[in-house]
Parts: sequence; structure tokens; C-alpha cells
Amino acid sequence: MAASRLPPATLTLKQFMRRQQVLLLYRRILRAIRQVPNDSDKKYLKDWARDEFKRNKSATEEDTVRMMITQGNMQLKELEKTLALAKS
Repeated sequence: MAASRLPPATLTLKQFMRRQQVLLLYRRILRAIRQVPNDSDKKYLKDWARDEFKRNKSATEEDTVRMMITQGNMQLKELEKTLALAKS
């Protein structure tokens, strides 16, 4: 029997925009992780990213979500720098 899914709650424009930012960040992180040469490191990072996003999925406080997006972007930049250094 298929699990019934509730229709998504109606989002305000601001919530919708934040959600898009979060999804974009998640996709960008996963794309960067694909460039990691070591398979076990790649799996670790992918699991870490998935767990972090799942753990914070219920966050709704505007300031908290903004702070998490900022932290995620900083971590993404660090990963991209590390990958660039590894290639040079």
C-alpha cells in the first residue's frame, strides 16, 4: 500500500524563495562532491550533506535558515577551494 502524502502547505513568497535557495545550495554541494576523486571520501561527504539537510529540514525561523544557508555556502566554498588545490 502506497504511503499517502499530504499536499504541501502553502508557502509565502519569502518561504518559497528560501526553499529555492536551500535546494540550489544542496544541488551545488552534491555537484561539487561528485568531483572528489576518492570514492570513500565522496560517499562520506554525500552522506554528511544529506544528513545535515535532513536534520535541519524542519527549521522555519527566518534568521536560523538564513544563517544555515550562509554556513552551507561557506562550506561549499571551502570544498571547492580544496578540490581546486588538489587539481593543481
